[in-house]
Amino acid sequence: MRFYVACLGLAASLPQFTLAHGFVSGVTVNGKWTAGSDPVWFYYPEGTAPATAGWDAKNQDIGFIEPANFGTSDIACHKSATAGKNFVDVKAGDKITFYWNTWADSHKGPIINYIAPYKSTAGALQWSKISQGGIVSGTTWVTDTMIANNFTSSTTIPKNLKAGDYVIRHEIIALHGASSDNGAQAYPQCLNLRVSGSGKVAPTSGVAGTSLYKRTDSGIMFNIYGSYTSYPYPGPQLWTGAN
Repeated sequence: MRFYVACLGLAASLPQFTLAHGFVSGVTVNGKWTAGSDPVWFYYPEGTAPATAGWDAKNQDIGFIEPANFGTSDIACHKSATAGKNFVDVKAGDKITFYWNTWADSHKGPIINYIAPYKSTAGALQWSKISQGGIVSGTTWVTDTMIANNFTSSTTIPKNLKAGDYVIRHEIIALHGASSDNGAQAYPQCLNLRVSGSGKVAPTSGVAGTSLYKRTDSGIMFNIYGSYTSYPYPGPQLWTGAN
């Protein structure tokens, strides 16, 4: 049985991790806040952790998925993730804003958003990429913009998306170590969405998490300390069918 004292112990230790790494604490849609999963869920007595829309993962180290594990279901929604119990209410066409608890300015990289029809297991989710951002200008990346905006990043739910239950996958890929094999760091964060509206377009296909990336992709092995003017996004092409 887990005890709250363990939770307090973890909370005391979190700052040493969150100086570098982060997680999505929640989202807002039209000013309404919905909580995501806080990694301390694991330290509550069994069955007593707060219900959230976020997928609970074994990321108590506030860590990442390394490229060597891109072929496992951990890349979908983080380590050993299980489905959240609640849903974020959103209309097709709404903007959703993600709130990271913190992020290090050294951890530059792209922010990519995917959507999948809801399934209760990470390995069953089929992802369609709906937005991505990388270099803003020069050596400024979207992660720098996210930090400047109080650790927030937004995307828009496709306006013609068919109503129903979905999972949104919001991800930062940190590239500060990506000049070396297995040096990139993926931070996938998943939340359940309940989409309403009159849209008629459902994703017709998707990509399993295990097929999103390869460790040798040019957007996974990328030297941010060299000279560059563009960034080759990893993963499938953008899905625009419901835009």
